[in-house]
Amino acid sequence: MAKDVIIALDFPTREETLAFLDRFPDGEKPFVKIGMELYYAEGPSIVREIKGRGHRIFLDLKLHDIPNTVKRAMSVLRDLDVDMTNLHAAGGSAMMRAALEGLTRPDGTRPLLIAVTQLTSTGAETLKNELLIETPMAETVLSYAKNAAASGLDGVVCSPLEAALVKERCGEGFCTVTPGVRFAGGDVGDQKRVMTPEAAGKSGCDYIVMGRPITQAEDPVGAYRRAVNEFLG
Repeated sequence: MAKDVIIALDFPTREETLAFLDRFPDGEKPFVKIGMELYYAEGPSIVREIKGRGHRIFLDLKLHDIPNTVKRAMSVLRDLDVDMTNLHAAGGSAMMRAALEGLTRPDGTRPLLIAVTQLTSTGAETLKNELLIETPMAETVLSYAKNAAASGLDGVVCSPLEAALVKERCGEGFCTVTPGVRFAGGDVGDQKRVMTPEAAGKSGCDYIVMGRPITQAEDPVGAYRRAVNEFLG
């Protein structure tokens, strides 16, 4: 599986988003992530516009609801021609299978579907004291990953700290998409489980997702290229 850096387009408006993408040369089209903030602000049109510019898109909406609702939502999202989308593994196997059904087009094609295991902002203390999950973080993530694989999904969102274990448990072809990646010495922000791009590249991550370290850099294009160079080695 080809490895890549995904830029999180965490902007509140279309104008700011496109101004950021305009900083890249015509021949350089990074893989980008459209999350809740931008999607809720601008709707499906921003997805179509960015796709029309030639970017691959990870639509990060983290669906989590009853199986039928998720299936119907995915049947709408499938027509946006994104490359990857996701849901919460905590929704269970029936929900994940229903999502696959909804996401699959009549011709049998579909975007990659991955499941969020535990958010990289969740630490061990929150897992135990607030979510009431006594199982250690790594085992919890692995259990969710196994359920996702058994449900037919293509991979999971996990922290880079768990990517190698997920590969070991679910196979090399099972995709790992990892946020919580920061440059050495950089601000970790609200992330709890982090790793550098270089270390992530050696740990079993297929895709790393980086937002503020790139989008808020003085030279975003240079920061993106640095991330790619460090991640791919």
